[in-house]
Amino acid sequence: MSVTILGIESSCDDTAAAIVRDGILLSNVIADQEVHRKYGGVVPELASRAHQQNIIPVVDQAIKEAGVRQEDISGLAFTRGPGLLGSLLVGTSFAKGFSMALGIPLLEVNHLQAHILVHFLQKEGEAKETISFPFLSLLVSGGHTQLVIVKDYNQMETIGKTIDDAAGEAFDKCAKVIGLPYPGGPMVDRYAASGNPEAFRFNKPRIVGLDYSFSGLKTSFLYFLRDRLKEDEDFIAKNRDDLCASIQKTIVDILVEKLEMACRQTGIREIALAGGVSANSGLRNRMLELGNKNGWNVFIPEPRLTTDNAAMIAITGFFKYLSGEFASLDITPLARLPV
Repeated sequence: MSVTILGIESSCDDTAAAIVRDGILLSNVIADQEVHRKYGGVVPELASRAHQQNIIPVVDQAIKEAGVRQEDISGLAFTRGPGLLGSLLVGTSFAKGFSMALGIPLLEVNHLQAHILVHFLQKEGEAKETISFPFLSLLVSGGHTQLVIVKDYNQMETIGKTIDDAAGEAFDKCAKVIGLPYPGGPMVDRYAASGNPEAFRFNKPRIVGLDYSFSGLKTSFLYFLRDRLKEDEDFIAKNRDDLCASIQKTIVDILVEKLEMACRQTGIREIALAGGVSANSGLRNRMLELGNKNGWNVFIPEPRLTTDNAAMIAITGFFKYLSGEFASLDITPLARLPV
């Protein structure tokens, strides 16, 4: 008998719903929130209000696009955390009500684990190579930067993490300093394509082990610009592309140096990139280069599945459904939730 999962994602500012049947993606609908752009970042109160407006239309559209009936749905997967508590509450509350109305199991999903398990998502009519356990995942997003050993669908171990800021946050804040709009990461990637990554050099953190740090890099970048602007007030405008290329290369260097160290220590050669920053072309290209150089089997998700989406929630819920890991109706969302 087929297993059909409705996934709901509401951890930050994107309201999303998706349908997965037997591991195959049938629909994936996302409603983003443009209102945050003028504030230079996500405003939690505005995000939660927008989720309340968007969640019913988004779920309705996902069901219609998938061509399924409500009574066909086997289970309802939702993001429990981590994320903005107000946003998570909207998704959690809707999921509880919908699961009660349909009489179907509730499946709680860790947002970070879902980013990793998106690699197991299949498309109808397409044959895709599947990654094997155990594999090593570099999880990079706006709020998290981690190295994770994935032993099974529901068994993961974090072996390295950021001790301060995440890589995505470093991209966004460096972009803001040079006047690029929010979200800054994609803008840096865009302008970096025309720049020289060797034009400028910035200090890299020296952290022992597999942990990351990006706060020092942001400070180095800020002071570098301060000193150059004293000499030439048009320095940023004249060097925008080179600045973007150089900061992007530095962040990617930091990420892959620890990844290579983790591969040497663990002996794992199955490598998966995950999270919103995995859409960055500089990081994607470097991963492919390192794969060829080191003999890794590298898996990179398609760009539309790197950012927050419900397809990853649904596929994670699918595996939880198969193993009988159901949530109770008294479950509450958590703003902080480790892998």
